[in-house]
Amino acid sequence: MNLSSYLTSNRLVYILIGGIAFLVFVTLIVIVSNFGGGGGGQAGADLTFWGTFDDVAVMDGAIREYQRANPGVKVLYSVFPYADYERELVNALAAGTGPDIFMAHHTWLPKHGDKMLAAPERVAGEDQPFFTVAQFRNTFVDVAEQDLTAGGLVYAMPLYMDTLALYYNRDVFGSAGVALPPATWQDFLDVVPKLVIKDENFNIVQAAVPLGTARNVNRSTDILMMLMLQNGVRMVNDQLTQATFSTSVDGQPVGENALTFYTQFAMPTQQVYTWNDAQDYSVDAFAAGKAAMMLNYSHQIPLIRAKNPRLNFTVAPAPQHNVADARTYASYFAVAVSRQTASPAAAWRFVRYLTAGDGTVTYLNASLRPSARRDLIDQQQHDTDLGVFARQALTARSWFQVDSTAIETIFADMIENVILGRQTVRQALQQAQSAVSVRMSGR
Repeated sequence: MNLSSYLTSNRLVYILIGGIAFLVFVTLIVIVSNFGGGGGGQAGADLTFWGTFDDVAVMDGAIREYQRANPGVKVLYSVFPYADYERELVNALAAGTGPDIFMAHHTWLPKHGDKMLAAPERVAGEDQPFFTVAQFRNTFVDVAEQDLTAGGLVYAMPLYMDTLALYYNRDVFGSAGVALPPATWQDFLDVVPKLVIKDENFNIVQAAVPLGTARNVNRSTDILMMLMLQNGVRMVNDQLTQATFSTSVDGQPVGENALTFYTQFAMPTQQVYTWNDAQDYSVDAFAAGKAAMMLNYSHQIPLIRAKNPRLNFTVAPAPQHNVADARTYASYFAVAVSRQTASPAAAWRFVRYLTAGDGTVTYLNASLRPSARRDLIDQQQHDTDLGVFARQALTARSWFQVDSTAIETIFADMIENVILGRQTVRQALQQAQSAVSVRMSGR
């Protein structure tokens, strides 16, 4: 080969190598730019955000504030009716037309974790880790870490934290000579006979509390789950492969005790009989003054006031099995990023702003919900309406549910099987446990 041919051959090799290097460089730039998009002078992004319960007006303030600080980012929020939300979301994600960001129920990680993109360790343009599990633990209440993190990764961040508490009618309590709401379940049992009113035919005219049934008690299954958790029931095994709530703990049938306790309020043979399937829906009964107490979440406060502006009611902490080890039940939605998003860093930056940044206060003020953030609980704990719920966030509990919708039906059927005499407490509990375990084994 002569010198000219040699140089020509080498030139072609250099051009080829240079071309490959350029393509690799451009590809890396695109990837970094895409994952670094959103805020802080990074590339812009159009983000779609789906939710339920919170209407556009509630989210609008926080979104507008974020867009002003990050002019390259646009967030479009859409709200769906709760009854349709999960189905619409799953169908859209399956079709590849789902949102970048979506509200996820606190129990959804076992069921929909494959649709959630974990928070990144780092993003372009930020020197510090984006948001670690340690930061999560220091920012939010304990139950959120249990529900929303796994394997050292954060899959969603809570926007608020609601818990079951005790609503009580001050006028009815006063007429019955009851000065204070019950702090323990024993106190609760003692006060029920003083508050219930029956006619000469043993018909309930005024209920002490809507408890004992399933379908006409709002969040009946949550109340039963709270009783189980307070009694020390181990809901699932350590491997998260089967349900264990009918299993004895330290020789005690704690699951049976909880179910027996709940259903006794709908048993005519019991001293605390105060409710049955013929009664109005629990929220309506309380709002109409036909029930002296009700266990429910904070979002019922404005609804009750809308139904009956003159109702003289207050909210107290949920009664406890053991005051020294207080526990209530958590219910909330968290903000997650879809695995399908084309702008992961932009999406996660917005989620961080909304849940752990300045957007949280704007959202909480608009939604009137209790905070999931530790640093904001102090600000809310003296609030007339939200104080009880804010304080209870620190003792909130939840449990691993492979399909919360199916489990709600299973628990409701379990309650009805007992009160209708179809099964004993043990039989109903064991059947429900088997039904939940079947779903867990299919994961």
